[in-house]
Amino acid sequence: MTSTPRRTVLAAAVAAVGTATALSATPALAAGRPGRPGRPHADSTIEYHAWTTAADWRRGTGDGVSVVGGARPGVVIAEPVGTLEYADPHLGTTRTWEYATWVSPAHTPTTPGSELIASWNTDTPAGTWIRVEARATYSDGTESPWYTLGVWASGDEDVRRASLDGQEDGKSTVWTDTLAIDDADSGLRLASYRLRLTLHRAPGSDATPTVWRAGAMTSDVPNRFEVPASTPGVAAGIELTVPPYSQNVHIGRYPEYNNGGQAWCSPTSSQMIIESWGRAPTPEDLAWVNPDYDDPQVCHAARFTYDYEYGGCGNWPFNAAYAATYPDLEGVVTRIASLDEAEELIAAGIPLITSQSFYEAELDGAGYGTAGHLMTVVGFTDDGDVIANDPASSSNAAVRRVYRRRQFENIWLRTQRYDEAGQVRGGTGGVCYLYFPANPAPAQRRALRRLGLC
Repeated sequence: MTSTPRRTVLAAAVAAVGTATALSATPALAAGRPGRPGRPHADSTIEYHAWTTAADWRRGTGDGVSVVGGARPGVVIAEPVGTLEYADPHLGTTRTWEYATWVSPAHTPTTPGSELIASWNTDTPAGTWIRVEARATYSDGTESPWYTLGVWASGDEDVRRASLDGQEDGKSTVWTDTLAIDDADSGLRLASYRLRLTLHRAPGSDATPTVWRAGAMTSDVPNRFEVPASTPGVAAGIELTVPPYSQNVHIGRYPEYNNGGQAWCSPTSSQMIIESWGRAPTPEDLAWVNPDYDDPQVCHAARFTYDYEYGGCGNWPFNAAYAATYPDLEGVVTRIASLDEAEELIAAGIPLITSQSFYEAELDGAGYGTAGHLMTVVGFTDDGDVIANDPASSSNAAVRRVYRRRQFENIWLRTQRYDEAGQVRGGTGGVCYLYFPANPAPAQRRALRRLGLC
């Protein structure tokens, strides 16, 4: 019923069409654009920043890439700067690839962070893939190495999408998809960061990845076992239409993807939200799935979010990147500071996917405990309780749940918890995935802008 326990959570407990314009390979003169409007809670340390516009991409430093305009500006390979060999440990192959790079300007969050989670939206046709990296400048003035945060392709035949274990420098460590300060109590923080995109294609090909969005969430959420209680607000009595899918009906199916449906909470939740926006895999996309299986789109989501290094489908940015493979859909990973912010999103028509951990007695009506689980928030009752589509259900008909407001917000927003044995464990501190149209409606845009996402 749950995803593989996340090392970052445990560690926290212990302590395109248009005109192409070439980019210069010399450092850009312009700094990162001014910060977007602040979040509604002044004490929040959460900040998401992204590069999405043609002007954003031109502010970066490009080597072999061009900017394409149109409705979704992005960067593409123009003239490769060379070739490299990539030994894929999961495919067991070594191949030569052409490549080009784009490096963002340094971005300085308003509040230095103890954690960073990047996410990206890209099109990777057959024979192409990207590597996403981050480099931080610490508050003591030193720099981290370039950390790989993902090898990504929408398919799985050319390369196997993967995170990279074992990256550390004595000050910070990458835990699957999260760059975290090793000892937050030391006062050391991530003062600024840059992202680097390396775009790859088969030699001699004219195919190219297109990256439309590259961004990162930084935060310095304090260690806490309990968060302040909120009161029902703007979304009381609102329930969005989101299809209900159970992960448990897929138990035993395709065990090569993290032991089958019992661990597919993340892709099942992603598929629910994707389809709530009217997007879905085509029959051709689903042709590989056993025709005897119902809801084959859930199997599809599991396969194409699977992280071959992590060994699971719960890599947060990989789910957001998967969502963005659907037409005109964007996906980001961020944190939410309070249930009030979740209500603002629901009131604007935007459902969200939340990550939480708890033992059974902490969430009435769940009927299970978990070291890490994803579910969707689709609305609020008149009394302000949370309406969730919980994929850890026996059937699609049982997916809709109502969870008590106070219980839900605490298990989601806290960073520390006790398990049933009284041992201190970690919590995600409000991590969520948000999927929304590339051209959101005005009310949706306003809600996203208040969270710094649009």
